Amino acid sequence: MSPSISRPSGRAPDALRNIRITRRYTKHAEGSVLIECGDTKVICTASVLEKVPFHVKGSGGGWLTAEYGMLPRATHTRGDREAARGKQSGRTQEIQRLIGRSLRAV
Repeated sequence: MSPSISRPSGRAPDALRNIRITRRYTKHAEGSVLIECGDTKVICTASVLEKVPFHVKGSGGGWLTAEYGMLPRATHTRGDREAARGKQSGRTQEIQRLIGRSLRAV
């Protein structure tokens, strides 16, 4: 970013946003966290199920999946909730795949 460009927040072009992490953010999930970076807020939760897909059974391994969702008014214009439409967009499906693959790679 060019030094001549100013940000609405007044933050310098080379300055990082403050990051805040709140653990145990939700009440019922086995694990949860709220990550805040500027105006961006992400809630991550983890649930444990004692089952695996058929192709993993008996291998001694586990399985990890990911779900992604954006709140309807998280952007300038309100988007319909995908759950209300009964169908996920291709973008949402790809983001879920990317998250799942990234987590399984570690």
